Amino acid sequence: MTVVIDGKAAAASVIEAVTSAATTLESSGHRKPGLAVVIVGDDPASHAYVGAKSRMAKQCGFNSIQHTLPKETSQEELMALVASLNADPQIDGILVQLPLPKHLDSEPVIQSILPEKDVDGLHIVNAGKLATGDLKTGLLSCTPAGAMILVRQIHGKDLSGLNALVIGRSNLFGKPMAQLLLNANATVTIGHSKSRDLPELARQADILVAAVGRAEMVKADWLKPGATVIDVGINRVAAPEKGEGKSKLVGDVAFAECKPIAKAISPVPGGVGPMTIAMLMANTVIAAHRRAGVAAPSF
Repeated sequence: MTVVIDGKAAAASVIEAVTSAATTLESSGHRKPGLAVVIVGDDPASHAYVGAKSRMAKQCGFNSIQHTLPKETSQEELMALVASLNADPQIDGILVQLPLPKHLDSEPVIQSILPEKDVDGLHIVNAGKLATGDLKTGLLSCTPAGAMILVRQIHGKDLSGLNALVIGRSNLFGKPMAQLLLNANATVTIGHSKSRDLPELARQADILVAAVGRAEMVKADWLKPGATVIDVGINRVAAPEKGEGKSKLVGDVAFAECKPIAKAISPVPGGVGPMTIAMLMANTVIAAHRRAGVAAPSF
């Protein structure tokens, strides 16, 4: 029987541990963890994400602050807000919701966040710590960290002897995911649009992680029988079976045909997605512990 990996249950377990850690921190005389979320403009999907993050932060017992800025906010105004949050002793984590409106350059904004408050794990200092194998003092990019928890559910912490393929080489996911797998002793290949034969690379993988944003690209004949498949893609496609004009979410993996071949597979939705917000909360409580000079929990 194929294991369908339950991301909602895994995320709930992380949130429970985060809430407990936040409560313990506060009961030992420290303040609540503080998370500041910044959103610019009126993109509906971004507002939905930010709303979910703010609700989860409150559920975890954090002091959650949201800064909603108009679409016409200038680069200087946004950078000034980040600088003020960097200097605020009540704030442990800063999240700037991406994408920003087109006239704004996100990279200088992200890099201006103090690395120790960068709960998205996107600062080059945090990326560099991961690349050099330092998982103890930096903050990990949330989606790869969440996907890694799902991998560990199936294979444990040590992936020695296993071949892993990450399809996608983005700074946001592909590269940090490959680093995490490598740190766990997997033999790691990164596949991408210029790879010569992706299906052949996939057929050698004990662990396949797909993050390219192409609906149902990975087919059953790509899989090594008994592989673990982690699907990070979120693609909206037409669903005429639901009625005219209806759509549905699918991953980068053709779930129905791949499921019988795989040992374990994460669905879309309900797989990696819930883990992203959970790991954002985990990063915030870790940052709060470090700033309080208290040993940080691990997840």
